[in-house]
Amino acid sequence: MRAARSLAWMVAEAVRETSEGILIDVAVRAGARETRVTGYDRWRRAVTVDLAAVPRRGEANRALEAFVESLGGRQCAATVVRGATSRRKTVLVRGTTRDRLLAALAEGAP
Repeated sequence: MRAARSLAWMVAEAVRETSEGILIDVAVRAGARETRVTGYDRWRRAVTVDLAAVPRRGEANRALEAFVESLGGRQCAATVVRGATSRRKTVLVRGTTRDRLLAALAEGAP
């Protein structure tokens, strides 16, 4: 329980609210065995995510958007707004709360 609380605090640095929605900084590793949150990168201040999709023709971006939407709930919509061709991305999330997203990200990490 203490480790999950500690991770939630660190992940909070990568998740910020704006007037447009919630922005999440993400460090992605595409082509992984499964799609999952793997932790937090302190130096990049980003949530680390493994994606099963390969980085070809936007497949990894669509997989990341779908994964974040699944964390946020039914009304959640996610869009990669920065880093479309990079491993470092920023995702805009609408239709959920920051607290719900933080909890889901912390639970999804080992």
